Amino acid sequence: MNDQTLHAIVQHAYAHSPEVRERFDRAGLSPDDIRTVAGLARVPVLTKDEAIARQQADPPFGGMLAAPLSAVSHLFFSPGPLYEPGPEEDDPAWAIAVAMLREAGFGAGDVILNSLSYHLVPAGYLFDGAFTRLGATVIPAGTGPAELQLQMARDLAATGYVGTPSFLAGLLQKAEEKGIALSLRRAVTTAEPLPPALRATLVGRYGLEVINTYATAELGVLAINTGDGLAMRLLPEPLIQVVDPDTGASVGPGETGEVVVTNGSALYPLIRFGTGDLAMNIDPRPGESAQAERAIILVGRRGEAVKVRGMFLHPNQLRFAAAQVPGVAAVQAVVTRPDGVRDHLALRVALPLPAGEDEGEGSRAAVAEALKAAVQGVCRVRVDEVGFGAVERDGPVVVDERKWE
Repeated sequence: MNDQTLHAIVQHAYAHSPEVRERFDRAGLSPDDIRTVAGLARVPVLTKDEAIARQQADPPFGGMLAAPLSAVSHLFFSPGPLYEPGPEEDDPAWAIAVAMLREAGFGAGDVILNSLSYHLVPAGYLFDGAFTRLGATVIPAGTGPAELQLQMARDLAATGYVGTPSFLAGLLQKAEEKGIALSLRRAVTTAEPLPPALRATLVGRYGLEVINTYATAELGVLAINTGDGLAMRLLPEPLIQVVDPDTGASVGPGETGEVVVTNGSALYPLIRFGTGDLAMNIDPRPGESAQAERAIILVGRRGEAVKVRGMFLHPNQLRFAAAQVPGVAAVQAVVTRPDGVRDHLALRVALPLPAGEDEGEGSRAAVAEALKAAVQGVCRVRVDEVGFGAVERDGPVVVDERKWE
């Protein structure tokens, strides 16, 4: 993004987005103060928590929409949670995703098994539109049963896949066990980390070309990795900065900061939006590199939210879900990956114990089932296991015990 384009985006956002205007005014800034990419550092970062709070105080968009609702064709409720408009026909996110997929080797004649969710979140919709714009044929499988997806991939001769790497590994294992030959050649993985060992299995054992992507619900695809290592090359657009979470200033090469993004959407302009993701900044020519020459290595999340099977699990969401189940005194989520492939979500639950009474197995089973349903309803993540016992009231609500060797 050049300086002239950025200045035009800032002017439009200030004129049409109440959130941007209020943030600039609080900082004593006008659009004419931000004429260069370097000058963007003067704009306070809008954190994801602040965006959520704005929408809760002024639903549904918290002043972040820069057009009437009638201009919006799709509405999503993404992890966070945040209400977001879907990308319109002229949104730059489409062109960015199409160019990335074309560079990766996809094109007309490909048949794509799209295993990303089409329900509420924009991931499935975004990749669906990008692949069809490229001339490919899409199987909108969503998060349907693995057995059915395996059947569709075989019967329809799917040549490509997009979804989480853990689900892909499960499909390939099932196909191997059943002696089913698949036509898959390339896979786009996203929504969760891709450990080097799993990439090696997908490439070495199953012969796939793997394109691992870093994307967010609000901004689309931001970076990709097509080879070994953890570094993800930034796409040319939107404008991506890695900044000190406390000061908002860009960090130097090899330093870690928060990924902050400015997009070019006229409908939903996000100026210095903090993703909450922490990354190491890789810059071969500091001060001179084009964005597409830079890379990042994702190292974690700012705050307490943890991604489980592609969905964010936030302590506040878990607390809210547990509050829907009578008799739960405290709850803690523990995320592991025992087989190195699939996330395992377990809940530790403390029940109040009335004087002289012991909660029976039937009561525990009822609480477990009610809690599983509540967590899946609120957090959209299925619980694998519920155990009962002591839970530290002052301890972390979400514990991530996964190892990413």
